[in-house]
Amino acid sequence: MKRLAVYCGSATPKDPRYVELAREVGDALARRGIGVVYGGGKLGLMGAVASGALAAGGEVIGVIPEALAGAEVANRECTELVVVAGMHERKLAFTRLSDGFLTIPGGVGTMDELWEAVSWAQLGYHAKPVGLLNAFGFYDHLLAFNRHMAEIGFVRPAHQGIIIAEAELDLLLDRMAAHEPHTPIFNMKASEL
Repeated sequence: MKRLAVYCGSATPKDPRYVELAREVGDALARRGIGVVYGGGKLGLMGAVASGALAAGGEVIGVIPEALAGAEVANRECTELVVVAGMHERKLAFTRLSDGFLTIPGGVGTMDELWEAVSWAQLGYHAKPVGLLNAFGFYDHLLAFNRHMAEIGFVRPAHQGIIIAEAELDLLLDRMAAHEPHTPIFNMKASEL
C-alpha cells in the first residue's frame, strides 16, 4: 500500500482524543511510507491527519471540491491539492489515487465515503482493502448494524469480510496489507446472488 484514502470528519469534537488520534494516524502512515489521500481540508480531524503526516515527512494529497476550496477551508500545505468539480469527482479521485481506504471517526460525509467504498468493492469497481479504525468503540454500533444486515441476508457471505475493522491502527494496517480480494457481484453467477 503506497497510498491510503483516509476518511474522517471535518469537525473538531469536544473530546480531544479524536483530534489526537487523527494526528497519530497521519504520523503513523507517514512513518510506514504510506501517503495520505484525504478531503483536502485544514479543519477538524481532516486537518489533523494531514498535519500529522506532513510533520512526519509524508506525502499528503488533498482532494477538495471547488465550492469548499473557495470557502478558505482548503489546506494549501498539502504536497498536492487537487480541486475537483464536486463530491462525485472527489470520491472517484480517492479511489483512483489510493491503494485502499482507511476510515477513522467522522460524521455523515465520512459514512457516505465508507459505504461507497464498501459498495464499490462488493460490486467489483475496485478490489482494494476497506479498513475501519474502531477507536474508542466509536463504530461499535455500525459494526453491529453491518452484522445485522448480514444476518438478515442483505450482505452476501462472500462480502461479509469487506470491512476490515480493528481498534488498533498497526493491526488494522497489517490486516489491510494482507487483504485478499473477494468475489465481486460482477463475477458471480445468478445462482450465487
